[in-house]
Amino acid sequence: MLLAGGTGGAKLAVGLQSVLPPRHLTVVANTADDDEFWGLLVCPDVDAVLYRLAGIFNEQAGYGVSGDTFHVLEALSRIGEDGWFRIGDRDIATHLVRDDLMRRGATLTESTLALCERFNLNAHVLPMSDAQVRTRFATDEGELSFQQYFVRERLRPRLAAVRFAGIESAKPSHEVVSALRDAELVVIGPSNPMISVEPILRVVGSHLHRARTAAVTPIVGGAALKGPTVEMMRALGVEPNPLEVARIYREVAGTFVLDERDRSLAGEIEGLGYRVLVCDTVMKDGGRVLAEALLAHV
Repeated sequence: MLLAGGTGGAKLAVGLQSVLPPRHLTVVANTADDDEFWGLLVCPDVDAVLYRLAGIFNEQAGYGVSGDTFHVLEALSRIGEDGWFRIGDRDIATHLVRDDLMRRGATLTESTLALCERFNLNAHVLPMSDAQVRTRFATDEGELSFQQYFVRERLRPRLAAVRFAGIESAKPSHEVVSALRDAELVVIGPSNPMISVEPILRVVGSHLHRARTAAVTPIVGGAALKGPTVEMMRALGVEPNPLEVARIYREVAGTFVLDERDRSLAGEIEGLGYRVLVCDTVMKDGGRVLAEALLAHV
């Protein structure tokens, strides 16, 4: 089982899918950066996992469907809509189906599993909760939603704090609890620990078994594999290195996966009570080698 945000975690999902038997992989995806646009619920991390597992993710753009067009967005802009959040035409199809299923009574979990079937996936993708949780950034220009801060403002306002609205009442679905109970290994993917992984852990953390949970560092040689993880950790007063990431996960994970470039930190991380696995965590091959190293370590 994999706990994933939409970037590194989703990429590792592809690696795990490539080495596991069909239907043996379950991915629990962050939903705290979900938002609504033009009446449609958009679930960026869930959809990034779906699209990567389906082999249609737009690697160049870093979101959406490969080869997508933007005719609907262009038409919206022509009639006065602000098109700062770019949703492609093929991407809109996913949101339309999700919303139709939910209007007819399906939960977010049920609609996501239906999308797994429609994309012919050999894995199960589950939202972390059916309850609404939303990331809110306190900045020097006021409170912003996840998409406003990341996409519209491009992280320009100075960040003061992060909160997850609705997290206190959010519960994991029966499907998530069952998957966690039955999992031989739970992997915390190399996603941003402050905004992509923390909301998942706030919802499901009490159901994790530390001895069979492994956390993969998202930071290699002082840099994030992708995204503004380093900058965000600094803004929130956390030193951006694997040791500090290990401190964040020490209560829920018993194994920490460290990149070989940071091998010198292994002793300090072991001192936190971890088993440490040192390997190449940079997924240049699509994540297969990292997935094999994780499974061999079980």
